[in-house]
Parts: sequence; structure tokens; C-alpha cells
Amino acid sequence: MIPEKFTDRMREMLGADFAAFEAALEAPAIRALRVNTIKTNSEKLIPLLPFSPNPLPFAPDAYYAPEDKVGALPAHHAGMFYMQDPSAICTVCAAMPKKGIRAIDLCAAPGGKSTQLAAAIGDGGMLVSNEYVSARCRILQGNVERIGAKNTVVTNLSTDVLAYFYGACFDLVVADVPCSGEGMFRKYEVASEEWSEENVEMCAARQRDILENAAALIAPDGQLLYSTCTFSLEENEQNIDAFLSAHPDFSLIPVAPAIAAVTADGISFEGCKHDLSLCRRFYPHLSPGEGQFVALLQKSSDTVCKKVAKSQSTLPSPDAKTLALARAFLTETLAEIPGGITVTLLRDALWLTPDFPVPSRGVFALGVCLGTLQKGRIEPHHQFASAYGNSYRRRVELSHDDPRVLAYLRGEEIPLTESECARGNGYAVVLFEGAPLGGGKIVSGRLKNHYPKGLRNRG
Repeated sequence: MIPEKFTDRMREMLGADFAAFEAALEAPAIRALRVNTIKTNSEKLIPLLPFSPNPLPFAPDAYYAPEDKVGALPAHHAGMFYMQDPSAICTVCAAMPKKGIRAIDLCAAPGGKSTQLAAAIGDGGMLVSNEYVSARCRILQGNVERIGAKNTVVTNLSTDVLAYFYGACFDLVVADVPCSGEGMFRKYEVASEEWSEENVEMCAARQRDILENAAALIAPDGQLLYSTCTFSLEENEQNIDAFLSAHPDFSLIPVAPAIAAVTADGISFEGCKHDLSLCRRFYPHLSPGEGQFVALLQKSSDTVCKKVAKSQSTLPSPDAKTLALARAFLTETLAEIPGGITVTLLRDALWLTPDFPVPSRGVFALGVCLGTLQKGRIEPHHQFASAYGNSYRRRVELSHDDPRVLAYLRGEEIPLTESECARGNGYAVVLFEGAPLGGGKIVSGRLKNHYPKGLRNRG
């Protein structure tokens, strides 16, 4: 049930538009999918889906989805798409991130915006994906693994620790902050059950702390993307107005024109000190999707920053013998050895880590997990196949109508053709319609299945 006080607040805020807004809250929630361009494209993906999606008007390679029970689909296992709210997709699109930039997502779980950012900035960019709640880091890392990102380090730190370590070194800082969740009322009943004006005020105060730390992370001429999934002035325009007053070296800038076309202007309020019309409000009665607020700010190029990131990681490196083993494994498994990475040791696993500073604590994942050491050999991790599968020497390429796809996803060994065994025994990748699905080992004409047990389809 929608709280009465919330209804009163929205009636006052929206005026004549309130009736349309209220009617929209009675309609079912809207879902969408975003094509993961790291692994595929729309032309390849759409024919593989069991429904006909309609394109989002404001985001390339994104579609309204009539259903969200897609977890068992091979295309989903292969990380070819990510299910997400339309309004959440619009957030990253608002900033129009460029290839090759350095970005940090401060409140990242479950990973929708981080995986979208990783695809947008490409292998030449660098993404730090942070989640303060440790239990949610595993979900975040699972999605990073599935989409095949190579350039993402996952951290589990508070934003003040990140600001102290990195300083002003990021081109884009995304602060999709924890909020009162008013925009999710029709999607999650618990959001309305937990709502209160006191919680709104508590969230607003926490958001202001995050904004202060976000400001310290942005390089001169860099951008801050602030977003919430709520409608309250306290958590949105009032926070931005206070931030601009405290940080005269920042200014609001226009979002992508396609996002501006489907959103409403930011709202002025009594005592407002700045023009907040460039802030954007995503309402369910204006565009299909849930509630969202977005503000894009830019730091002056003249800002003098006191500190930049430390030059190197303090995490342990493997010994010479282990490094030689890793190099030999990469040479034998891949057709081309990746450049710009360092082999790093974290929690008894070897990682292919981007050439970028990382803190000495609170690191959950260091790029791509290569594997673990077992009796003098490397047992490759699923993430290695997902991220570097297209570079494997041994490839088992399966089409959508090959019965071996479903057998593989059930964890079964699969028989191979003579041509699939042409490169001999050894570690191999399974590709589904060209997208890395998982790994295995070719032994005597069969593929020993290495697809993780926790990811397999049942039955």
C-alpha cells in the first residue's frame, strides 16, 4: 500500500500531473534488457530471445522486455544481456561515457550500472566498482564475471577510504546512492512498507556524505553523475543545491539529449540558490519505467587538486616460479597474451589485474581471476573463460539449436567433433553463438565440463 504521506507530498510536488502519476503507480512495473556489447550485438541477440522486445527510445542496444524469467536462457548464461529497469539504463546513458576513461561506481551492487559502464568505456578504460555492503559484493562480482569485463576491479570500502586512497584521478564518478526507494514502490512492496519521512531525511544526510567523498575523486574537467531511485526533494534537488553551494568549482551540465527528451526538469524549491532545471526526473507517467533522478555535474578544469592516486598497489605478487607457471599457462591456452595487465595474488587465486592502483585492503576482485594453484598447475577460473574466451586456442563453438548447449549448462560432459579436437587435449572455451559461455577441458574427444555448479541449470 502506498503511504498516505508520500501521496500528499507527490500531489503537492506534481500538481496537475499527479492524477497521471497516481494511475501509473497502479500499472505493472516495467522491465528492460540491455545488450552486452562486450560479448555480442543486437542483431545476434534478438533472434535468440523467446519474446519480441521493443527498443528503448533513449538508449542504444536496450529494449523493453515483456518478461524477466530469463535466467535459464543460454544467452543469459553467456552474458549476452543484462536485465535492468529502463530508468536505471537511462542513468549511465545520461553521462555519455567515452571509451578509454577512468571511472568509479561508488554504490555498485547488483552491477547494472557498472556492467553498463564497463561496456561503454571499453578495454582501454578502467573501472573501479565499489560496494560497501560486503554481502552484496558477491552478486556484483558475479555479474561482472558474466558480462566478461576485463577492466573492472571490485572493492568493498567506504567512500571516504576510496577518496583518501585515490584522490582526484577519475574522469567519471557515478554515485547511484542508497535512497528511500520511492521510485520502486510498484516494483517492490517492501519499499513502500519501509518508507517514512524520517527515513527520507536519514537517506539525504548519508547521500550528502557520499557526495562530499565523490567530489574528492574527480579529476579536473571530470564529471559526477548523481542518481537516486526516489522522488523526494530532500534526496534530489536539495542535495544538489547544497552541493553546488559548497563546491563552486562544480556546475550542472546537460545530459544526453535523448534522456532529456523523456524526463522532466528538476524542481526549484523555497530557498533554492541555483537553477536546477538541468537535473532530470524520470516519471512512470512520462516514460515506461520506474522512478529515477539524475544530475550530471562537471568539475572546473582550473580546479587545483591536492592529491592524486598512489602510484602502485601494495598487494602481494606471486613468486618467480608462480609467475613463470602463469605465463606458460597463458601461452598454451590463449592465441594472444593480453597486454597491460599484471599477475597478482589475492586470497590464494591468481588475477590478471589492470595497470591501475588498487588499495591494500577491501579488494574483492582484482580484474579477471585467472585461476588457482593446484599441485603445481593452474586450474582456470570461470571468469577467465568468460573474459578471454574469444582468445582461446581451443574453441567449441555451439549454435542455438545444438543440443549440446543445454547439456553443457546442466554440467554434463559433451562429445566433440573431430575438428573441435584438432588442437589436441587441453583447456578450451565453449562459445554460444560467438559469446563465451564457459570453460572445460578436452580429453580424448570429449569436453570435461567446468561450468560452475552454482550456475548450472537444473533438470
